[in-house]
Amino acid sequence: MRKSGILASTRRGSPILPGVKKPSLLLVDDDPLISESLAFALAPSHEVTRAPDRAHAVAALRSGLAPDLALIDLGLPPVPHLPNEGFKLIGDLLAHVPNVRILVLTGQNEESNARRARALGAVALVPKPCDPAQLRKALDRALASPGLDRGSEADEANRAIVGDSPAVRKLRSQIDLYAASSFPALIEGESGSGKERVAYSLHHLSARAGDAFLALNCAAISPNLVEPTLFGYAKGAFTGAQGAKSGYFEDAGDGTLFLDEIGELPPELQAKLLRVLENGEYQRVGETQTRVSTARIVAATNRDLRSAIREGRFRADLYHRLSVFTVPVPPLRDLGDDKLKLLDHYRAVMATKSGTQAIVLDDAARERWLGYDFPGNVRELKNIVIRLTAKYGGYRVGLAELEAELAPADGAPRGDDPVARARAELTSGRPFSLDTALKGVEQAYLDAAIEVAQGNMSQAAKLLGVSRSTLYGRLEAAGRGGAKLAPSDPGEGRG
Repeated sequence: MRKSGILASTRRGSPILPGVKKPSLLLVDDDPLISESLAFALAPSHEVTRAPDRAHAVAALRSGLAPDLALIDLGLPPVPHLPNEGFKLIGDLLAHVPNVRILVLTGQNEESNARRARALGAVALVPKPCDPAQLRKALDRALASPGLDRGSEADEANRAIVGDSPAVRKLRSQIDLYAASSFPALIEGESGSGKERVAYSLHHLSARAGDAFLALNCAAISPNLVEPTLFGYAKGAFTGAQGAKSGYFEDAGDGTLFLDEIGELPPELQAKLLRVLENGEYQRVGETQTRVSTARIVAATNRDLRSAIREGRFRADLYHRLSVFTVPVPPLRDLGDDKLKLLDHYRAVMATKSGTQAIVLDDAARERWLGYDFPGNVRELKNIVIRLTAKYGGYRVGLAELEAELAPADGAPRGDDPVARARAELTSGRPFSLDTALKGVEQAYLDAAIEVAQGNMSQAAKLLGVSRSTLYGRLEAAGRGGAKLAPSDPGEGRG
């Protein structure tokens, strides 16, 4: 990692207006001259905290530092000639402070490192040498960008693929390798393992990053609505089609179209999708005009498509078109200590969203967390953290409290004796709020219904025994009104 020439000059900028709080900045670089020069140049506009390496930076985060911005060099001790410590630090920063905007200092001939930094969650790259005035502008842009609202589902997908296990490192390497291609990619993995996050990373690291990323769950909508949803429809094409409407292929433009659960695509549509993959051509329902799509297709499945081919349920030629690149996503049970990294990440995210302090697991609970298989993968882990945060935000969670949220080995739901659970909570010595407890239960059922219905809100409402409008109202009251929903008609969900 080249350290020389970091600053083109060291003149100081204009001081910030009196009474206006400066944004906080964590600066991590092991070269004292560079670190001091940058701190001197940025001091008038930022509250700068310096750290010489990853260990000191993590110690500062654990002691309560929550910077608005972080400016880091990838080459840090003990191996300053390699980017490994810098990559790990990006994950540490996002696990402790999900809202932080991370900018990475990059030298020449470091394109692969820059792409990896973006995949991990860096929002901007700062080339060396850099002018202080340009650096301040980059920091201001990162801080002001509306696309970096950590409370949004879109930004969460843009965040790091958290983890440092060999399986996750291999996954990141494959994403780096395949992102620049325009050929289709097939993501394989169990339900809840993070396939859409991988798809978004492929998009975010590509030249298409500035274009649309659209996702459609092929299992979440009625089979007779898949074709008009994908290809659009003409006015009068079917009952209720009062006007023409574009489909996902058209709306994706030059961006990326992610087709989740592709194995559920009706057989009659598989031939039409194959045509698009072969030459980009498609037609709106009810039209004879041929249109051309330039979007990249990324598909995902939790099924064994090879078995589906042998059983005659999936076309072999479509499979081979989709799987030019294949990206297997590992199940969470195989990721070892990454379970704790994901815990740290999501407990910080949920604390920020709910406005409460993060939960803390005691030693026994952390050991159980590491030993649990998480059959629902990352989705299950996240939902457990949501429930624990709602109940115990800011307090220590013990083994008994955690065990109540985990699925037992036989698959039966926990908590068969709600009175015993309530008694345990009321006698635990922690402050108790009935409203908070009921809200946590309601949120768990809302999440479970939407998950079981695979995003179909009409079906989720039926499962809960409420109307669709009541479900939306409950989601709004729970602060979940912006959640991504699968369309129940060809035009819903895309405006």
